[in-house]
Amino acid sequence: MTEEELERYARHIVLKDVGGAGQARLGRARVLVVGAGGLGSPLLLYLAAAGVGTIGIVDDDHVSLSNLQRQIVHDTPSVGRRKVESAAARLAAVNPHPRIVPHPLRIDADNVMELLGDYDIVADGSDNFATRFLLADACHLAGKTLVSGAILQFDGQLSVFKSHLGAPHPCYRCLFPAPPPPDLEPTCSSAGVLGAVAGVIGSLQAVEVIKEILGIGESLSGRLLIYDALATAFRRVTLRRDPACALCGEAASINDLSAHAR
Repeated sequence: MTEEELERYARHIVLKDVGGAGQARLGRARVLVVGAGGLGSPLLLYLAAAGVGTIGIVDDDHVSLSNLQRQIVHDTPSVGRRKVESAAARLAAVNPHPRIVPHPLRIDADNVMELLGDYDIVADGSDNFATRFLLADACHLAGKTLVSGAILQFDGQLSVFKSHLGAPHPCYRCLFPAPPPPDLEPTCSSAGVLGAVAGVIGSLQAVEVIKEILGIGESLSGRLLIYDALATAFRRVTLRRDPACALCGEAASINDLSAHAR
């Protein structure tokens, strides 16, 4: 580690649960972040600042003015620019050490497994159920740990899924067996969201990703953290592996992603 790196990461290195060895582990880690929006913004910034070695960014969208209320990795001059390009430039300005890999595309059943193959941990900051379910199924099948966050209005939720390790770890479908009909799916664009709530949940996602890389603390696998901003309250509930789950249950019927291409 160079003198510049020792100074940059000094506050990590003095932590007994991180130290020089842990910082080196962060530098070798490869994390894929899906979505460079409200959740992805603080998540990406903190992963880059922490010195995570390789950070992939998946997003097919362009920056719009309405994004800037919560998507703090972007700025006003970036309006109209691809989000992956805007985010990559901002992360490089924060820390030149991480390798930033832009993926300017939408994840689908045809490309998801190839994308996951290059990374150790996946963080889901997407804004729709189709992507969340596809990504969760793919992570289970590919044997990847998934750190999943979601926000809407004044609320947020967060969990870690590593059902590929077997019982007692549940998968995303143990929590939500199937996505809601598209016409009943609430979105931030239709229902609204307090921008700072994205900062809370996205930052917590970064914490959980770093914990999983370092193997420290208590994993959120098997637990769902719920945040109510109006009540300034956190609640943690237990998630159990469902024996009847279509993905990870005893008679699991999902063994490929073809059903989720639609």
